[in-house]
Amino acid sequence: MFLAVSTHSFGHQPFAETCSQVEDLEYDKIELWLDEEQGPLRPSEIAPAPEKFLATYREVTRLMPVALHCQTDPGTTDFEGLCRLGKFFKITQITLPSGVLGTPFNEEIDRLRNRLAIANSGGMRLSLKTENGHLTEDPQTAVELCQAVPGLGITLDVSHYMCGKYAHLSYDSLFPYVYHTHLRDTSANQLQVPIGLGEIDYARIISLLRKMSYMRALSVELLPELMGEMDRALELRKIRMLLETLL
Repeated sequence: MFLAVSTHSFGHQPFAETCSQVEDLEYDKIELWLDEEQGPLRPSEIAPAPEKFLATYREVTRLMPVALHCQTDPGTTDFEGLCRLGKFFKITQITLPSGVLGTPFNEEIDRLRNRLAIANSGGMRLSLKTENGHLTEDPQTAVELCQAVPGLGITLDVSHYMCGKYAHLSYDSLFPYVYHTHLRDTSANQLQVPIGLGEIDYARIISLLRKMSYMRALSVELLPELMGEMDRALELRKIRMLLETLL
């Protein structure tokens, strides 16, 4: 396992500025967060010309990109472009959101089969983020989605199982399907709290991942909209140092 940090942690500031701060915080791997609504990395701008973005990226930073994370489903055409980008970068992991609550199960299965076929053709693993307000907020439903679409995995965000309406349920059944992770600290009633003040058992998560021979990223993802008075740089340093002691 290795550490990475999501560019989501830095909000909507310019990408070059984010990369500079990541280097200052002594991370050497990043997850590229793609958000159509607010950027700075928008799928509709990157997907049509992934080669152009690759050239721009190399001018900006030498950080190693290890995963792509789409805030919303970019649609078939843009998803194909993002998978081409992954191939250029030698990235093998891409995360999509599952359907929002109320999405018909069969409709979701059809969408995921389409996206998985595209991802596989580009040599990428596709996983669904576990999050409240989406089908994956229920661990059992998340497992059923993976079973219905063989090859589909999970981006495990434990925070949403700590303070969501399914907090009383075990999520251990998801670990065989985990392709990627998103980490922060969380309490029973707050999705994000300062590192060390929450209830996330990082050691247990890492131990269960090791049992599954997980050899991929632990990606730190702080939610900028929930930072409040927290010092972003301090929090990112604290969680990096904490996770390093466990690896």
